[in-house]
Amino acid sequence: MHDLNNQSQTQVLRDSFGRVVNNLRISVTDRCNFRCRYCMPEEGMVWLDKSELLNYEEIVRLAHIFADLGVTKVRLTGGEPLMRKDLYLLVEKIARIGEITDLALTTNGFFLAEQASSLFKAGLRRINISLDSLDAAKFKLMTRRDYYEKVWQGIEAVESLGIRPIKLNVVLIRGVNDDEIPKFAQLARMKSYVVRFIEFMPIGSDDGWTIEQVVPSSEVIRTMERAVGKKLIPLEYHGSQPADRYRFEDGPGEIGFISSVSEPFCDHCNRVRITSDGKLRTCLFSIDETDLKSLLRSGAPDEDIKASIVNAVWKKEEGHLINRPGFVRPSRTMSQIGG
Repeated sequence: MHDLNNQSQTQVLRDSFGRVVNNLRISVTDRCNFRCRYCMPEEGMVWLDKSELLNYEEIVRLAHIFADLGVTKVRLTGGEPLMRKDLYLLVEKIARIGEITDLALTTNGFFLAEQASSLFKAGLRRINISLDSLDAAKFKLMTRRDYYEKVWQGIEAVESLGIRPIKLNVVLIRGVNDDEIPKFAQLARMKSYVVRFIEFMPIGSDDGWTIEQVVPSSEVIRTMERAVGKKLIPLEYHGSQPADRYRFEDGPGEIGFISSVSEPFCDHCNRVRITSDGKLRTCLFSIDETDLKSLLRSGAPDEDIKASIVNAVWKKEEGHLINRPGFVRPSRTMSQIGG
């Protein structure tokens, strides 16, 4: 039988497969002002009542608890996290936790122009921005919103503050935006951005996902090398991060690949996530959740919450089953789980 007390004393979150969890994603809202095709339906979303969301004090308490258990990396997500009022106040509180050495944000970029400065002053130093197309019309097709210029204003605001790296997340869908691979390669070479290609996953309720629409990283690499005339050299391959990192052989430009479908990184996954309504999920495709909000609001002491977390992480899934027998889509969309 697994010794929960011993696990807690070692200050390490370990699962039954020997993986150590040190990376926590915290969703602060399920709401979003975009309707990206791979994430959520265009209509019919029912949002959580504000009372169902974890408040900032609860989020900070959980961040401290996870830090005590060895978590050093925290990423704030949504929905669109910048729709949560005064998010910089939460950033400031988490940035003060000494054990948290890496605090990041994933955003669609729409509100960045107005909020980038306050986030930076609060302690945010890393940011990922979704940018699925470099063409305004195609961007509108992908996101169902005509916000291309607004997103670029946000990217430029972050760049002017000196926040590095700026990662641009691109979900590739064959027949939709895969023809833009060469343009994204050139962007990474011209600017100090890290362009990251994320394989299309079956997580949206009406995304129409099929394996044929997935563009494998190996194909993206071949397309880029032909377009640019330079080889991509691995910087980090199947390491501790979900993204495999490459640079071009002549230096300029960094490219990342999150190949969740064609090359799953489950065997070295170090992440868990908390939904905006306080449920702990040990995998994006988890069927089960652990209700941390109920523990928080029932007056449970930190040690009881730690024990619940340790137990849930110990049972972390070996991996997802995308495109294999037994795969079950999560009952929640990506925006409800937390990106």
